[in-house]
Amino acid sequence: MNAKVVLVACLASVAAARPDTPRDGYSYEAPAPKYSAPHASYEKGMPFDFAYGVVDHYSGNDYSHNSNSDGNVVKGEYRVLLPDGRTQIVSYTADHVNGYVAEVTYEGEAHYPETKPYQPAPAYSAPAPAYSPPAPAYSAPAPAYEAPEQTYGTPSPVYGTPH
Repeated sequence: MNAKVVLVACLASVAAARPDTPRDGYSYEAPAPKYSAPHASYEKGMPFDFAYGVVDHYSGNDYSHNSNSDGNVVKGEYRVLLPDGRTQIVSYTADHVNGYVAEVTYEGEAHYPETKPYQPAPAYSAPAPAYSPPAPAYSAPAPAYEAPEQTYGTPSPVYGTPH
């Protein structure tokens, strides 16, 4: 019976402490969200004109990029030498009305290395050593101590004769 009374008292205290019930006459309401649509206007960009190119025959890098803008529309092109020998050319325009519009073309023909049929590697055998082990360059040392002298005799038995 005591357990039932304790259980009812616990439930009553939990119900009385509900967080959505205002305490002391104060209540909290979350603020209304304030969202606004993005502005359709944009600031006019700055005119620019730039270009760069890299040709490094040692590493195989060959690429370039040029772009220019009148402040409203950006026009440009970049080129990349692909591993198969072709050059990829991307010509693009970008503005606030049409977004980024690109045209991708390729120059040249793809070349791939000649493939050879698979042949397993020959069995491995360790190579013969190319050296001979050196002869020892020292002699064994002579002992520097003497064996101790025996200082005790044969022990006598500590047990008695059997009866």
